Amino acid sequence: LHLAIRPGSDVALFNGLLAHLDSTGAIDRAYVLRHVTGLEAALEAAQEDAGDVAQTCGLDPADITTFYDWFTETPRTVTVFSQGVNQSSRGTDKVNSILNVHLATGRVGKPGASPFSVTGQPNAMGGREVGGLANQLAAHMNPDDPADIDRLRRFWNAPSLKGGQGLKAVDMFRAIGEGRIKALWIMATNPAVSLPDADLVREALRLCPTVIVSDIVGSTDSLDYAHIRLPALGWGEKDGTVTNSERRISRQRPFRDAPGEARADWWIMSKVATVMGYGTAFSYRTPGDIFREHAILSGLENDGLRAFDIAAWGRMKEADYAGMQPFQWPMPVGAKRGTDRMYADGRFTHGNGRARMLAVRHVPPVERASLRFPLIANTGRYR
Repeated sequence: LHLAIRPGSDVALFNGLLAHLDSTGAIDRAYVLRHVTGLEAALEAAQEDAGDVAQTCGLDPADITTFYDWFTETPRTVTVFSQGVNQSSRGTDKVNSILNVHLATGRVGKPGASPFSVTGQPNAMGGREVGGLANQLAAHMNPDDPADIDRLRRFWNAPSLKGGQGLKAVDMFRAIGEGRIKALWIMATNPAVSLPDADLVREALRLCPTVIVSDIVGSTDSLDYAHIRLPALGWGEKDGTVTNSERRISRQRPFRDAPGEARADWWIMSKVATVMGYGTAFSYRTPGDIFREHAILSGLENDGLRAFDIAAWGRMKEADYAGMQPFQWPMPVGAKRGTDRMYADGRFTHGNGRARMLAVRHVPPVERASLRFPLIANTGRYR
């Protein structure tokens, strides 16, 4: 059944489903009572949207009825979502509307029954685990949480570590254009092509006093603006780990030797840090050294509130790392193997152990088609 919903109407569709589940007695009240908070507020908001779902979504009411009946009657339901849901002005609300119907029915962490976010790039999960986002710190810690900031300061002996979120990609290039950022190091990406508002990005690169680019080819649009060029390793030359969408960490072993003077990103950063006077903090000899530090940090003062915990690997020897077999986190201290399924026991990563249903309402997209402008163009993705 293909529901070609009107763009941006996802929340209305799933709020209507939540209201339907309530009216048909399909909510698992026993599960919610034990493991979930926020049901009543979420239901109240959903019922506000439930009256005109067909009109809001631009669908045949019969198709909506079919979808709602199928979901209600099918215990094994997986909801797969990706960029179309995530990357929009109401992306967070869309995700929460999906999570709400799964929490209300207890379809979380069970075989064939769970919400499933699919990332858009290889190792996107791994990038989040090490803090590779402007609004996330290493080991899934929160830059807005004073306790997490303090924990990292102590672990890294870095008293000057700054709290608060950093600038996201487009905002960062605006800051460069305004003179608030004086140096930029670009690794494994080509923002002069891949980011929206490319003219702004290229002008910022032109104005930035110091642009460093690590890449594996001799010429890209971003390299054209580089004051310093560094030869990096390509995928088949790298040694480390990657994480897929089911939390499975796998060892990536190189099958090609490094060409010319190309070196690993971690090696390059360590050498630069040493020249800047921080050599003792970057005295890594192998990728295994870095992984062990990463693992130890993940378990530091972790009482189960941070789901990402691979502390069992913190004391492994280099040979163990070299022979690592794929495993799923969490794998805390003392664990002999990873965790196949999360949340199957109904315990969630909030202080009270309960999941949170959130009240969300349908809000139309920020940009809408009109008679004068009948088409909406997005930035797209291409290689």
